[in-house]
Amino acid sequence: MSNDLIAKTAIDRRLAEIITPVIEDLGFELVRVRLQGGKTATLQIMADRPDGGINVDDCGDISVAVSATLDVEDPIEDAYHLEVSSPGIDRPLTRIKDFDAFEGYEVKLETNQQIDGRKRWKGVLAGIEGDEILLNIEEGGETQTIGLNFDWLSDAKLVLTDELIREMLRQKKEAGIEIDNLDESAFDAIETEDNEGADGANAKE
Repeated sequence: MSNDLIAKTAIDRRLAEIITPVIEDLGFELVRVRLQGGKTATLQIMADRPDGGINVDDCGDISVAVSATLDVEDPIEDAYHLEVSSPGIDRPLTRIKDFDAFEGYEVKLETNQQIDGRKRWKGVLAGIEGDEILLNIEEGGETQTIGLNFDWLSDAKLVLTDELIREMLRQKKEAGIEIDNLDESAFDAIETEDNEGADGANAKE
């Protein structure tokens, strides 16, 4: 069963039900699915390996398999473009294990209800405790740790920082993954805290 971070709308959740077993049969995990409107709709699928490290060829394999399944299931009435991508560096966090894996990194979180008068949060992940996401936030010049229930989250993503880029580059190098669209210039991309950063591998149909 997908959560709101993986699939927000009713059609997204239906698509997630169809897509998830296809992706898992190939050895990957669904990170997020979004059907975006427009003149021609775009179905955006974000996937990754359980231990990370998806590349362009993997995205292509997923695209072919998902296309074949959607042609049979036909859940989308109108024409659409299919876009399969990796999570990228400043990735969305959609599964509770993501919040544990990226402990120590800066994140932006949004809750689906007001907690202590606010819905947006920014801080450093402090791991998980049961179903709670622990977050270190600065308040009045002091750091305090708060807990947000995983089910309260409507959006969560890593903030692009030098530290995050270096760690991702290190992981990719260790995994023997070629970095074809990310080099030292990525460090120059950090101009504002809302910068979307470098894209991950992707395949379009």
